Amino acid sequence: MRRASWRYIGPGIVVAATGVGAGDLVATLVAGGKYGYTLLWAAVLGCLIKISLAEAAGRWHLATGRTLLDGWRSLGAWTTVYFAGYVGVWGFVYGAAAMSSTALPLAALFPGVMGLKWWAVLCGVGGLLFVWFNRYAVFEKVMTALVGVMFLVTVYLAVRVGPRVGDLAAGLVPALPDGSLLYTLGLVGGVGGTITLAAYGYWVNAKGWRDTGWMRVMRLDNRVAYLTTGVFVVAMLVVGAELLHSSGIAVAKGDRGLIDLGGVLAERYGTATAKLFLVGFFAASVTSLIGVWQGVSLLFADFVARVRGRAGASAALEGAAGEPSGPGEAPGEAPGDPAGAAGAAGAGEVPVERSVPFRAYLLWLTFPPMALLFLDRPFVLVVVYGVIGAFFMPFLALTLLWLLNSSRAPREWRNGWLSNSMLGAAGVLFLVLCVEQVRDLPW
Repeated sequence: MRRASWRYIGPGIVVAATGVGAGDLVATLVAGGKYGYTLLWAAVLGCLIKISLAEAAGRWHLATGRTLLDGWRSLGAWTTVYFAGYVGVWGFVYGAAAMSSTALPLAALFPGVMGLKWWAVLCGVGGLLFVWFNRYAVFEKVMTALVGVMFLVTVYLAVRVGPRVGDLAAGLVPALPDGSLLYTLGLVGGVGGTITLAAYGYWVNAKGWRDTGWMRVMRLDNRVAYLTTGVFVVAMLVVGAELLHSSGIAVAKGDRGLIDLGGVLAERYGTATAKLFLVGFFAASVTSLIGVWQGVSLLFADFVARVRGRAGASAALEGAAGEPSGPGEAPGEAPGDPAGAAGAAGAGEVPVERSVPFRAYLLWLTFPPMALLFLDRPFVLVVVYGVIGAFFMPFLALTLLWLLNSSRAPREWRNGWLSNSMLGAAGVLFLVLCVEQVRDLPW
C-alpha cells in the first residue's frame, strides 16, 4: 500500500470545491446572520458527514475495481430507473441554476457590459468548451487554483470582520435555538452535498488510483479536502455572525444574498474589499459549474455503458471494468493497463472525456437549460425536480451502506462501526430533509 503523501492530493479538492457552491455559502452566511456562532457545530458536523460519504464512494471504487453505477445496478433495476430520471431532469434544471449563479458576480463586477442572462449563457458555453477540450489533469489543476482563490478570499474576509474567538469556540458545543431544528438539519445536510459526491470515485480512478494500494492516499486526499471545506464554512459563518448578526442586517436567500453581502462590504470596508469578495464568489460558482459539467458527465458516460451491457465507455476510468484480475494483478487493473496512466484509455479505446455519451451530457447540461434562463420554470418541472432531487442524497447514503456491508465488497474493506454510524446518520438526516423538501413543494 502506498504511503499517503501531500503530493498526491487532488480528487478530494475537486469534489469538495464542486459541492460547495454559492448556495452553500449563502446558507452558512444566513445561519451566521440569524443565529451568530450558535450553529457552528452543525456546519462542522456536515463536513464530517461529507467526508464519510466521499470516503465510502472512493473505497468502493478502489476495493472492488467497479464503479458506483455498477454497484447500484447490482441492487436491482429500480436504481437504473431512478438514476435515468434523476440525471435527465436534474441536469436540465441545474444547468440553468449553475449558469445564473456564475453570472451574478460577473454582472456585478462588470456592470453595464451585458445583461445577466447573457452572462449566464457565456458562462455555460465557457464551461462546456473548457471541459470539452481538456482532460482530468488540466481540470484538476484549474480547480485547485480556484479553490486557492476561494480559500484566500473567505479567510481574509473572516479576519477582516474580526471573529470573537470565545464565541467561536462556544459555537462548537451543540445547541438548538428555538425554531431552528429544520434549519440546523438543512445546514448539516446542505454544505457540499450534491451528486458530485458520487463522482468522487470516478475522479479517483481518473487520477490513476485504481486498486487498494491507493487507499491511504485516497483517505488523506478526502480528509484534507473537506477540512479545507470546513475552513470555507467557518469563515462564512464568521462573516455572517460579525457583519450581519451583530448589526441586525438581513440578506436575501439564494445566490443574490451574496450580492447583498457585497453591498454591505462596500459600505463597511470599501469597494476594493467588495470586489475581492465578488472574485471569491465567482470562484465558488465556477468550480461548481465546471465540476458538475465534468463529474456528472463521467457518471452519465458510465451509466450509458452499463445500460448497453459493456464497460467500454468507462474503461478509461477503471481499467477492466468489473472484469476479474489475473494472477499477480491488483484488483481493478486490466492486463497490460499502463500503470499510472491517469484516465488513459486502453489501446484502441476512446478516452471517456472524448466519448459520445460524455459529450452528449455536456451538451444537455449547457444548451437546453438556456431556455429556462429566459422563461419561467414550468410547474410540473419544479415538482418533478424537487421530488427526484430530494431523494438523491438519502439514495446515495443508504445504497453505500448497503453495498459496503454486503458480499459485493471484499471483507477487508467493508464498513466498520464508524462508517456504518456516519452513513446511517447521513441516511436518516437526508430522509428527514427529503420529506421536508417534498412537503415544501408548490403542490
